[in-house]
Amino acid sequence: MAPLVGEDGVARCPWAGALPGVMRDYHDDEWGRRVHGEAAHLERLTLEAFQSGLSWSTILMKREAFREVFLGFDADRVAAFDDADQARLMGDARIVRNRLKIAAAVTNARAAVDLRDAGGLEQLVLSFAPADPPSYDDTDAMATTSAESTALSKALKKAGFVFVGPTTMYALMEAIGVFDPHMDGCHRRGA
Repeated sequence: MAPLVGEDGVARCPWAGALPGVMRDYHDDEWGRRVHGEAAHLERLTLEAFQSGLSWSTILMKREAFREVFLGFDADRVAAFDDADQARLMGDARIVRNRLKIAAAVTNARAAVDLRDAGGLEQLVLSFAPADPPSYDDTDAMATTSAESTALSKALKKAGFVFVGPTTMYALMEAIGVFDPHMDGCHRRGA
């Protein structure tokens, strides 16, 4: 599928939809744009892990609650979560209540703290930017993993992170603008 032209006459990646809404806003305002800082990277990594097996729109609709319960994704504060904190999160219907994913968020916050002496999470993720970024004009040709996302997955696992498989890391790399993920013909391509 090629980019879709919305009612506003603007071409977008097809998943963004032709009508206004949360997905289109995310596509136009955030997806594929660089983020900065440990908390921003930890947030995106955490949300990508929670999204696994669910729709991205579900995560976006719950995003503010995730930010609240994970204390702005402050790695030090989340790393200090204990079993009682995790049980409290399991009871919060505003977020995705998955015991393994909640535990992974805490594990990953601890790993992010430990990674600081080696340059930090942001530096590690950005070090896997592809030398030759992908470019697609049709969704049938789009990848869901790459050599770089596989290597990032392995490096993060070695550093103690969990729920960081190659497909999830490819989605992370797209989301935070490690490379331009927008299709050829999308108004955001190259922006």
